[in-house]
Amino acid sequence: MENKKYFFAVDLGATSGRTIIGHLADGRFELEEVTRFPNNLIEQGGHYYWDIHALYFEIIKGLKEVAARHLQITSIGIDTWGVDFVFIGDDGAILRNPRAYRDPITFDAMNDYLEHVISKKEVYDVTGIQFLNFNSIFQLYAMKREGNAAFRNAAKILFVPDALSWMLTGNEVCEYTIASTSQLLDPKTKMLDERLLNSLGLTRSKFGKMVNPGTMIGVLTDEVQRLTGLGPVPVIAVAGHDTGSAVAAVPAQNEKFAYLSSGTWSLMGIETKDAIISDLSYERNFTNEGGIEGTTRFLKNICGMWLYERCRLEWPEEVRRLSHPELQGQAMGVEPFRSLINPDDPLFAAPASMIGAIQQYCRQTNQPVPETPAEICRCIFDSLALRYRQVFTWLKEFAPFRLDVLHIIGGGSLNKYLNQFTANSTGATVLAGPQEGTAIGNIMLQAKAAGIVKDIWEMRAIIAASTEMVKYEPQDKQAWDAAYDKYLSIVNK
Repeated sequence: MENKKYFFAVDLGATSGRTIIGHLADGRFELEEVTRFPNNLIEQGGHYYWDIHALYFEIIKGLKEVAARHLQITSIGIDTWGVDFVFIGDDGAILRNPRAYRDPITFDAMNDYLEHVISKKEVYDVTGIQFLNFNSIFQLYAMKREGNAAFRNAAKILFVPDALSWMLTGNEVCEYTIASTSQLLDPKTKMLDERLLNSLGLTRSKFGKMVNPGTMIGVLTDEVQRLTGLGPVPVIAVAGHDTGSAVAAVPAQNEKFAYLSSGTWSLMGIETKDAIISDLSYERNFTNEGGIEGTTRFLKNICGMWLYERCRLEWPEEVRRLSHPELQGQAMGVEPFRSLINPDDPLFAAPASMIGAIQQYCRQTNQPVPETPAEICRCIFDSLALRYRQVFTWLKEFAPFRLDVLHIIGGGSLNKYLNQFTANSTGATVLAGPQEGTAIGNIMLQAKAAGIVKDIWEMRAIIAASTEMVKYEPQDKQAWDAAYDKYLSIVNK
């Protein structure tokens, strides 16, 4: 075991994080979770923060574990959620814990900026990014507007994965995929846009050197080597945005595919050579985020299993004790398409009661009101599958190639009922898996940097050989076509 080469992946989400080791041999990979830990949102003084030093501590803890096991670590890669960033002072110290994207300061910042600084259409024409109030551009604008001391005194602004890599190596970079979530990057030039930066009172020098996934950032500092017991291990800029790493792990055979990263939130898109920025993509609020090897992830965010998860928290204890397959199995006995919702309606953004919001939507649209957990679950699954069809239909209009298959990755790839509904609704062959897409993409990009794999297609061939995918073929076309007509008549009212 000591002679094997391992890659160390740090995968951080907005509620929890993990450290994972991966090993490649004989055209296949193996993964092992080393540590798992919470990522706690800190509320203080009316604001929400991330504890960046706690995350650094957990990374050190994971590295100490692999050092104690005498594993030969080839490199380290870090991926996280998007948009958030850390301010660094001119003395090389973090100025305060970074604000979290849930911070209420951004609630009115987007509309204020677009009304008084640069228009919505102008911002989209430059960035091709969908409008979310917590995008980095609006966070920074809100901080400037409030006179934030860390903003005023920042010598460098590093996105979260870049900040953690800097804490490990001392080197400052701006990784392309994570920067693309900021709504400050022009995907045509692949650089931060000077006009947008200037509108915030910032200059390009405030950010690190732009690097692509697969670039070596540096090696562990002497301090980190002492803390962990490791040597000068390289830290690689993987696709720092977790969705970028996940899409890199789609086990596709060629470019003619769409992907659905399915979990609490769903992201459906395609991988293209160039950004797609048009009046129609603006109208439909599609986004262009950075991918690996110079590609663009053209996608749309969809409210995913969060609807189900929020309802599950509200149901009585005897319902919560049921396993997911048990509850979802009960939902399959309910009349299909009885009640439908638009999962992305603002009513479901942050309701006090998700059950109440779903019932309110059905009353307002003159549909039967779902009452039981099985009825509500069936309503959610039917509606998500039909929303997926709507977005998939749009993607087929935008794609410069035929879409032969829809790959479902992430935790939702285990949901056999929703996967089959998605195939039925879209009329596409669905391939589900892998579940651990983000960690796999992270590790594969490190393997590419090490010269073990040559490109994205060799990466994907290895992933396909190592993953047991489940195929779902479309069924019940007539029923789903009629349901889609009903769905459109409801959501377009």
